Amino acid sequence: MGKIMAVEYVTLDGVFEEPVWSGPYFNEELGAWQAANLREADALLLGRKTYEGFKAAWPQMEAETGEFGAKMNGMPKHVATTTLTEPEWNATFLQGEVAGAVAKLKTEPGNLLINGSASLVNELTRHNLIDEYRIMIYPVVAGEGRKLWEPGTKIALTHAGSWKSATGVEVINYVPA
Repeated sequence: MGKIMAVEYVTLDGVFEEPVWSGPYFNEELGAWQAANLREADALLLGRKTYEGFKAAWPQMEAETGEFGAKMNGMPKHVATTTLTEPEWNATFLQGEVAGAVAKLKTEPGNLLINGSASLVNELTRHNLIDEYRIMIYPVVAGEGRKLWEPGTKIALTHAGSWKSATGVEVINYVPA
């Protein structure tokens, strides 16, 4: 049985969308941490918007990102979508109700990594399906934008480790309490 890990970029005020604000703070140590997250995963679990963004970007980035890009492009992707019909980029689309489909995936061997995909993260949180939250809190206040947590999403978490990058990004791991 695998585990599901959600890795998210957020600002101090909880904004996660369009993380262009992360660029000035991203460095080699955060890159190495992200590479370790990816190595730990056997497949990606993505929402439709993140899948479409990744599918458009990663195939062109493999040459410059080496092993990381090769793994991103080559690994299986499980995508929560009700609108897409033609899977590409090693994707399969989840069938039926998302929480049920993901619960079934969890019974199979292999770890699943979620990046972005806030709607999916919130849905899976409501069904207690995420095993670990790995949150990078950037020293930025965006002032506006979509928040990671939707109104009504509730979960008690236990601190499972943390560290701070040289650029001031707080990386905090939580597991459900």
